[in-house]
Amino acid sequence: QIAVRACFLGFAFGCGLLLSTGRSAWRHFGWYMCSLSLFHYSEYLVTAINNPRSLSLDSFLLNHSFEYNLAALSSWVEFTLEKFLFPELKQITWLSTVGLLMVIFGDCLRKAAMLTAGSNFNHIVQNEKSDTHTLVTSGVYGWFRHPSYVGWFYWSIGTQVLLCNPICMVGYALVSWRFFRERIEEEEITLIHFFGEEYLEYKRKVPSGLPFIKGVKVEL
Repeated sequence: QIAVRACFLGFAFGCGLLLSTGRSAWRHFGWYMCSLSLFHYSEYLVTAINNPRSLSLDSFLLNHSFEYNLAALSSWVEFTLEKFLFPELKQITWLSTVGLLMVIFGDCLRKAAMLTAGSNFNHIVQNEKSDTHTLVTSGVYGWFRHPSYVGWFYWSIGTQVLLCNPICMVGYALVSWRFFRERIEEEEITLIHFFGEEYLEYKRKVPSGLPFIKGVKVEL
């Protein structure tokens, strides 16, 4: 099953590469296919390197959630419809380039966060502290408290900028912001429970990294 998923992602990457290097009007969609397949494959690969004990088929994040799959499908439908109704909208190369840069930045930041956290990183918020669980504050964690979420946030929006999808661009921004606000609050409650004053001090010094998200409020 791992091989099937890896082959599928490799095939999608290859198809995207063919589209992106051609002169077809679908070139920007090829960039998107390469970005999407590389993101999901590297999620599994970095988890295998960092934290093999937590590795599973879910590490590809291909079945992240129904909402995630629906969002992806919606972006494909919007791109296809607008390509035929407003073809000039899908040929704004400078905007797609900005989107590609956002995608590259977001994915690199997320993978840097995963590698920096090492075995502390897990796709599922942990409710119990393991013996090896430590508070990571170095590297990209010195910039943001939640660099993996920051990376994913800008990666997801970047995919829609790349596709020049105005509707999904706004929709992804709003839905992703709400998802990460709730996820960060849930995770920080656990981290305060794990590390107490050490995490609270870190929280005071380092921002969450996402706009207008300050994390869980702590009553003094």
